[in-house]
Amino acid sequence: MEIALLKALNAARQDRRAAVVATDLETGRSLLTVEGDALEGRVSDEIAARLRSGKSGLVTVDDRSWFFNAHLPPPRIVVIGAVHISQVLAPMAALAGYSVKIIDPRTAFATPERFADIELIAEWPQDELERQPLDRFTALVAVTHDPKIDDPGIMAALKADCFYIGALGSRKTHAKRLERLLAAGFSAKDTDRISAPIGLDIGAATPAEIAVAVLADIIQALRRRPLTDHARCVE
Repeated sequence: MEIALLKALNAARQDRRAAVVATDLETGRSLLTVEGDALEGRVSDEIAARLRSGKSGLVTVDDRSWFFNAHLPPPRIVVIGAVHISQVLAPMAALAGYSVKIIDPRTAFATPERFADIELIAEWPQDELERQPLDRFTALVAVTHDPKIDDPGIMAALKADCFYIGALGSRKTHAKRLERLLAAGFSAKDTDRISAPIGLDIGAATPAEIAVAVLADIIQALRRRPLTDHARCVE
């Protein structure tokens, strides 16, 4: 691998950005595509698929053999609220390969007994998220029903362009949330990214069923996320 390409790949990994190295096995020529690059040429569909899936593999394109080496940052889930849904969602998400952090300043809820083996932060979201910022490979789940706790996390997720932002609450509750976000300077295009009511519509009723719907929604958002189109390819 060329030094320039290797440096660009390491920079993308340091920045927690998805990248794919496509190597033409006949010529040995490699091309690095970082998520956000323009996708052009015969192998663009394969690159796009692997930027979403994270799977590496050998593929024949137009009678030429290519190896696609995918590098995706480990996805993370940050949950605002140490509630019953979070107690089910956290271990499920961990089994699915996501690292999970629970943030809730209410020490009566944020206890190690309720969240064994899960990173638990008993701080206000705005303080913790300033110390450990969100990014595009983070999903934000807000489930406290308390605007003082949920809103700062949602605002931070919108600014960080998180791949998923979900918020618990009825349509009436969400309408009031939208009013607050618009008053805070966010646009309707920004707030349209919020999944609310949270999760896929599977008729979930219990905390466990809601957790299933939320995790499925997160997985769908990650695997079907749009790939932006400003070019920065390296050969």
